[in-house]
Amino acid sequence: MNNNTEYFDRYEAIAALSNLMLSAARRSLWAELAHLEEEYRYMVDALKDAELDVCLNDTERLRKYDLIRRILADDAAIRDLASPPMAKLAALFSPSRPVRVLKELYGTR
Repeated sequence: MNNNTEYFDRYEAIAALSNLMLSAARRSLWAELAHLEEEYRYMVDALKDAELDVCLNDTERLRKYDLIRRILADDAAIRDLASPPMAKLAALFSPSRPVRVLKELYGTR
C-alpha cells in the first residue's frame, strides 16, 4: 500500500466518523457524540502527521477537497443541532432577510 492510499483511507475513515457523529447528534445522543469526537480528534492528529509524506496529483487533490467538504458539512450540521438557538439566530441574519430580521427582532410593522 502506498502513502497516498493510506492517506485517503484515513480521510475516508474521518469522513465516515463525522457522519456517525452527525447521526448521533440527530438522535440527541450527546454522550456518544462526545466519545466519537475524541476518536475524531485522534484521527485528525494522525492525518496531520501523514500529510508530510504525501504528494497529490490534480485528481487526488479534488478527491481530498470533496472529502473535506463532506466533513465540514457534517460539522456544520452537528453545530446547528448542538446549538439550535445559534442556528436560529444565524438564519435570521442571512443576507436575503434584512428587513424581516428587523421586524422579527423589534416587532416593527
